[in-house]
Amino acid sequence: QVQLVESGGGLVQPGGSLRLSCAASGPISSTDIMGWFREAPGKERELVASFASTGRTNYADFAKGRFAISRDDAKTTMSLQMNSLKPEDTAVYYCYRYVMLRDYWGQGTQVTVSS
Repeated sequence: QVQLVESGGGLVQPGGSLRLSCAASGPISSTDIMGWFREAPGKERELVASFASTGRTNYADFAKGRFAISRDDAKTTMSLQMNSLKPEDTAVYYCYRYVMLRDYWGQGTQVTVSS
């Protein structure tokens, strides 16, 4: 069973930074598609950033230039560095991994951007 465990959320002031991490365990592969999504109150879950199976990265327009996705060489830990945070970035952030034709999600971590 694949498990994804996120950490690093919290409260930050506008303009601040946060780093989220996601630790994966179970029958995972270095070529899995993986990424970060977020869900704000009253809105649909949306993609933030992702790695394709080739390793190519993809960012939502709102994340370009402010957020950076990364992962370790073993592809077991994935991170999301978020800079210049805005109140509209407030959401629950979810780690995602596509493994052997199944979707796996972490439990979510709350990010609140407020003064």
